[in-house]
Parts: sequence; structure tokens; C-alpha cells
Amino acid sequence: MTTFDKLCEIVARLRAPGGCPWDREQTHESLLPALIEEAYEVAGAVRGSDTANFREELGDLLLLVVMHAEIARGADQFDIDDVLESVTEKLIRRHPHVFGTSDARDSGAVLKQWESIKRAEKVRKHYLDDLPLALPALMRAQKAQSKVARVNFDWAEARDVVAKIEEELDEVRHAIANYSGAEMPRHEIEEEMGDLLFVVVNLARKCKVDAESALQAATDKFVTRFNRVEEELQSRGKRLGDVDLAEMDQIWNEIKKMTNNESMAKPE
Repeated sequence: MTTFDKLCEIVARLRAPGGCPWDREQTHESLLPALIEEAYEVAGAVRGSDTANFREELGDLLLLVVMHAEIARGADQFDIDDVLESVTEKLIRRHPHVFGTSDARDSGAVLKQWESIKRAEKVRKHYLDDLPLALPALMRAQKAQSKVARVNFDWAEARDVVAKIEEELDEVRHAIANYSGAEMPRHEIEEEMGDLLFVVVNLARKCKVDAESALQAATDKFVTRFNRVEEELQSRGKRLGDVDLAEMDQIWNEIKKMTNNESMAKPE
């Protein structure tokens, strides 16, 4: 018995009569939050370069895959062997440059070939019909842009995207300037803000930067600096909410300068 077989056997026992009451109660729907959470925890371990945690989180994610397959087996839908067979066949089918006679050799050609094979496999009305609705907004925007780029719908240069960002920012300013009453025209501003964010994601993609990772890193940096602002206030005998913006802004700028200097001082 392989280690993987043992895992599958344990999950089957947990789901069987006389097994764990909690595991027996689970459904595909009830496990979805945990599946999404574990995927994010895997990503967090990768971003944190935490090898031990990465291994553990991959195990947690694999457990949920096996659990879903066991639930499906109990409903006579499919089992884990069907899952493995399906993904194995797909990998071989979509890599003809490795297992067949295709001459695609660089990443760009391989991705276009993948999309072409995928379209032939699954008949859809529109090219973007398989774009997942459940993805986080930044990831979904970047995936949509990457997919259409593979069929040549893309900006020629990054500077073209920068020009579009400036255009969209002007439209946001115009929408805000139109505000003249007691209620902000939320719909118009939301639409223009969405257009701006979408183009910023496009610039990230064009610069080969993952938008989700970039925003995550920026948020982490903000949290770290704000924590230091809070600590500095505490050292002065003050608390958040008891000081004005000017004082917090002054501390923020000092910390920003300090952290920038620390970053520059790090060895290559």
C-alpha cells in the first residue's frame, strides 16, 4: 500500500458507518469554505518561504481533495481513481510537444496550444465561458486578460496601458467632480473605479507581475508599518483614536523612511 492509498483508506474509514460523526456529515458544499481557505494557506506558505508549513498545508489541501472524491464515491458519481485518470489523460493530451509531435517549444506557444486544445475539447458559446466566477476579483481580472492575450487581444506595450490608466483616472476624477448633492453618485464612481482597477491589473500582467501577490505584499507592508505607528504611539503614552491624522502621518513618514533605508541596506 502506498502512502496515498493509506490516506484514501483512512478517509474512507472516517466516512464509513462507525467512523467520525463530523466527517460523515460533510458534503461538497460544507467543505467549500475549508477548500478555499486551505488553498490560500498554501499560497501564504509559499509567499512566506515557509517550507515546513508549505508541506503541511499541501497535505491539508490534498486531504480535502480526497474527501470530496470519497463523498462522490459514496454517491456513485466517481472516485479518486477516476479523478487521477482524468487529470493524467488531460496532461498527456494537452502536452503534445512532450508526448506527441507538436513543435511548440517556448512558453507562449505552449499556452496558445493549450487554449486551442481546450477549446476543441469543450464546446462553448464564448471563449471566456470557462472563466471561474468564484475567483477573487483581481485574480479573475488577470486570468481574463491573460486568456484574451493568447488570442492576440492585448496591448502592444506597457506604456500603452499606462496611458489608459491615466485616461481612466481622469474619468474617476470627473465622476467625483460631478458630485454636488447630499448623496455620492455611487454607481458611476464604482463603475469608473472598476475600470481603473481593471487596467491597473492589466499593467501588472504586462509587466509580468501577479496582481494578487503584489496587492497582498503591499497590504502586508501597510500592516507592518501601521503596527509600528501604533507601537510608537504607545511609547509616547498615547492610543490609536486619541491622536489626529497629522501626528500619525508624521510618525508614518518617519517609519516609511526608516524601513526604506533598512531595505536598501540589505545585502544583495
